Amino acid sequence: MLVATIPLFDENMTVQAYSLYVQSKNYLLNPSLLGTGRNDGVFHIPGLDIIRAVGVDAVAADKEVFVEINNISVFTDIEVQCEAAHDRIVLLMDNTIKPDEMYINRLKALKESGFKLAIRKLPVVSFEPYREILLLMDYILLDHKKIDITKARIYFSKIYPNIKLCAGNIKTKEIFEGLKAEGGYHFYEGEFFRMPVTQGQAEVSPLKVNYIELLNLVNDEDFELTKAADVIGRDTALVISLLKMVNRMAVNSEITSIRHAAAMLGQKELKKWINTAVTNELCADKPNEITRVSLLRAKFAENLAPIFEMAINSSELFLMGLFSVLDLILDKPMAEALDMVKVSKDIRSALVDKEGKFAPVLDFVTKYEAADWQEVSRQMLLQNIDMNRVYEAYTDSLKWYRDLFVVQ
Repeated sequence: MLVATIPLFDENMTVQAYSLYVQSKNYLLNPSLLGTGRNDGVFHIPGLDIIRAVGVDAVAADKEVFVEINNISVFTDIEVQCEAAHDRIVLLMDNTIKPDEMYINRLKALKESGFKLAIRKLPVVSFEPYREILLLMDYILLDHKKIDITKARIYFSKIYPNIKLCAGNIKTKEIFEGLKAEGGYHFYEGEFFRMPVTQGQAEVSPLKVNYIELLNLVNDEDFELTKAADVIGRDTALVISLLKMVNRMAVNSEITSIRHAAAMLGQKELKKWINTAVTNELCADKPNEITRVSLLRAKFAENLAPIFEMAINSSELFLMGLFSVLDLILDKPMAEALDMVKVSKDIRSALVDKEGKFAPVLDFVTKYEAADWQEVSRQMLLQNIDMNRVYEAYTDSLKWYRDLFVVQ
C-alpha cells in the first residue's frame, strides 16, 4: 500500500485539513487495472486502514482528514471501520455516487453518525441534478480552471450556504494569490507552497544567520559536542527543546547542565537533533507546512536508505531531506542557500543539479509526497523495491514527526 498526505490551506497559508491519497497495489504489475482504481476500497476503505494503523494524529495532527470512498465502499460498515472520532473524518466521494435514493439515504446516515462529507469531480451541469446530495455536503472540491468563482460564490451562498468551496491542483504561488484575491474559496490545495525559489531576497535576517552558524558547527568534520552545547545554551528555544528531548529519555536522571544533556544524547544523536531543531526554528516565519515537509522528507529519506542500498549514507540522506526546502526557508535559490551551509558534494549535487548518487532518493521522496503513484510505481518496478517496505518507511516518518512535535 502507498499513502501520502496532501495539505489543504486557508488564505493565510495555515493548514486546515489533510487529504489521504492511497493506492493499494502497484498497478504497473497489472497494467489492465492502471487508473481504474478497481478493487481499491471495495469492502474496506484504505484511508481508514491507515488511520487505524498509525493514528489520526500521526496523519493530520489536530486537523480534519479527507478520506476517499467510492460508490461501493459507501455501503460498507464505515462506522465500524473508523476508529477515529467521526467528526475528524471527511468522507470524500466523486460523481460515481449518483443522486439516487439509496445513496442519499446512506449519506444521511453517515452524517447522523458524525462524519463530514465532501464531493469532487462534479461538473457544473450536475449541480442541479445533485441538489439533494449537495445539501448534505460540507465541502466541494472545484477545478479552479473550469469554473467562474464569482458566479459559483453567489450560487453556493444562496442555495448551499453551508458548503465550503475548495480549489484544487494549484500549481504556482501566483495562481494562489490570484484566487485568494477573487475570493470565494475556503481551502486551497496544490504544490504552490513548495515551488522552488528562483529569485532571492538581498539579506538573511541576523537570527537566521546565527542558526546557520550552528548548523555549520555541527556539520563540520571537527564537530565538538561541548562547543555545540555552549552555542545551544545561548538560545532559550533550543535549550527548552533539548531538555524536553532528554527528559523523555532519562526518566530517573537529573540533568545538571546543557553539556550534560548534550552528552546524554551523544554526538550522533545530538547532531541529528540540532539539525532538526534548528531547521524548525529557521521555519518560524514560514507556513507550518514547510517545517513538516522538511522533517518528513528527512526522516523518509533516512528510512529509505537501506531500501536504496545506501544504509551507510542514512545520516546524509536525512540532511538532504531536511535541507530540500532550504530555498523556501531562506528565500534564496537553492544554490545560494546551500552556499551558506556546509553540506557534502553529494547532497549539493542532488539538491541543486538533481544529479549524483542521492538524486534517485530525492526524486522518489518528492514524487511520493505528491502522490504521483504512477511514477512511484514505475520506480519501484525498475528498482525491484517492495511496496510494503516503502509504506513502512513513510508511516514510520509520520509517527516520528508526531512524536517530535505533538506528543510531549
